[in-house]
Amino acid sequence: MKTTKILFWVFNGLLCALMLWSAIGSFAMPEQTNEMVVKHFGYPTYFMGLLSVAKILGVIALLVPGFPRLKEWAYAGFAFDLIYATYSSIEVHDPAQAWGFMFVFILIFALAYIYHLKKQRAVATGGNS
Repeated sequence: MKTTKILFWVFNGLLCALMLWSAIGSFAMPEQTNEMVVKHFGYPTYFMGLLSVAKILGVIALLVPGFPRLKEWAYAGFAFDLIYATYSSIEVHDPAQAWGFMFVFILIFALAYIYHLKKQRAVATGGNS
């Protein structure tokens, strides 16, 4: 259980840091975000603000103890975010260098979720939380 807990916190810490970095970056650099999201990808201007707030709320949901259903929603939202961001870049014909690194983030997400499930299972079967 100790290894599971450590890996859970490593991967979930990386996932939360990634999502916070992304959310804060869109608030800190509005011109660059607008250039990429609105002009390059064609999303509406309000999209990044809404998405950034959702990412921050998702991070809070993952870090606050309890609320297992809310955590599942946060993981689902992060999965959609990473998959759609990758697909958007591919769809506008960005070169592989622009979107290939996203698979590293998707891998981090997958490992975070896998260890979330392993930790849940261990707690349910009587392991230490």
